[in-house]
Amino acid sequence: MAMNRLQLLKPSPILKPFLLPKYPFSTSFLKANNRLCRFYTTHLRSSNPDQIGETSKSGENPSIVGDLLDYLNESWTHFHATAEAKRQLLAAGFHLLNENDEWDLKPGGRYFFTRNMSSLVAFAVGEKYTLGSGFHVVAAHTDSPCLKLKPKSASSKSGFLMINVQTYGAGLWHTWFDRDLSVAGRAILKAGDGSFIHKLVKVKKPLLRVPTLAIHLDRSVNTDGFKPNLETHLVPLLATKHEETSTKPEEKTTHHPLLMQVLSDELGCCANEIVSIELNVCDTQPSCLGGGNNEFIFSGRLDNLASSYCAFRALVDSCQLPEDLSNEHAIRMVALFDNEEVGSNSLQGAGAPTMFQAMRRIVDCLAQEYVGEGGFERAIRESFLVSADMAHGVHPNFVDKHEEHHRPQLQKGLVIKHNANQRYATSAVTAFLFKEVAAIHNLPTQEFVVRNDMGCGSTIGPILASGVGIRTVDCGIAQLSMHSVREMCGKEDIDIAYKHFKAYFQTFSSIDKKLKVDY
Repeated sequence: MAMNRLQLLKPSPILKPFLLPKYPFSTSFLKANNRLCRFYTTHLRSSNPDQIGETSKSGENPSIVGDLLDYLNESWTHFHATAEAKRQLLAAGFHLLNENDEWDLKPGGRYFFTRNMSSLVAFAVGEKYTLGSGFHVVAAHTDSPCLKLKPKSASSKSGFLMINVQTYGAGLWHTWFDRDLSVAGRAILKAGDGSFIHKLVKVKKPLLRVPTLAIHLDRSVNTDGFKPNLETHLVPLLATKHEETSTKPEEKTTHHPLLMQVLSDELGCCANEIVSIELNVCDTQPSCLGGGNNEFIFSGRLDNLASSYCAFRALVDSCQLPEDLSNEHAIRMVALFDNEEVGSNSLQGAGAPTMFQAMRRIVDCLAQEYVGEGGFERAIRESFLVSADMAHGVHPNFVDKHEEHHRPQLQKGLVIKHNANQRYATSAVTAFLFKEVAAIHNLPTQEFVVRNDMGCGSTIGPILASGVGIRTVDCGIAQLSMHSVREMCGKEDIDIAYKHFKAYFQTFSSIDKKLKVDY
């Protein structure tokens, strides 16, 4: 358990500590702000504690929505999302591997590794595994559109200290204005012995803001539209500039000393010990439930941390008991990649051979004395991939943006995505098999296809499907406000997605053998 988890030693009768997500604010901050604390415990996670952790409407299993909110509130960046997944996998008994080491794997074992601390592959080997058995995979991504600090972020203008940023992905950038923002990411520290330490950092207090221009100075904004220049208008303010802290042109620093001091305070080191940083600008508002019946989740980064959490939680829960893998022939796997929002072409993205290299190593490690032909290739032919990325729910104010007969709704189950031009990797066969899992477990599904007069987005599905030729279905949880700083989805869909993925891990082997296509 992380050391900075909120602990209230003497809670007042108003406070309900069991409702508080992990890492929301510091204890001193909450104690000093009783009104905020009362609001937070009453509203932000749920105004009805019976709706968190109790039976969900979609079945008899306890809801994971409260745990997802905790995960979102911890995972301000792709680094933190991976680190928190790592923490939970270790707590569940998975063994941490290193890609640089020789692996020793056994049937019935549960393992995982990280790459760049922003991507992760976890897997559980069936106890009845034999060479040529397939991999049953759910793949998602850890990154979301955001602002990132430039290598030289320090600038000043009109008496303000400013932070230069670059846009990452295709965000709805106007939603980042007038938000209480901060920074999070990673830092490289120089230790006293000359070595270097990789540490994650998160500044929880509101630190930055991008203010909009008053309507009195832009009278046509409501008629002509808000069209900010992303280079000159989307620059966060850090502080007012004091004359005594100003520097001469030749003394310009890479990052403002004030920012470095804030980071060093958070890291517990001296500012001159920080030799490198990689930071995202983040919204500080916690993820929470909302709506008249607390039926919605309001949060940043739902695309695609909601899918990521449902995936690795389903893997953990599908093999937490010794008997869960006793009759399994396949290998259950979750792969969480970075950089999907910018094309996946990176060391830690789905465009790299990370997952397939891991698959080959797993097959080779479990082959032992086998000297037959094509063990890995046969395993790939037996494998199946679920590409999980958030889907476009129908917007009640823009219904015509959806194809008339394919309008996914919130709270109605996973959306299976189709595209004739292979922007999604779904086929009739893969869609049927995935829907069959849902049908057997009485779970709803929906379907989506984009209008012919609109462009279609894509996912990691086609990238992975074409990598070595693995059967793939593209699916996602319906949401609104995709790529906004603050997105929303249905609470019930989280539990449905989790149950669908868990059922897939537990039953796909028996379903898959009933259908033969190439024979």
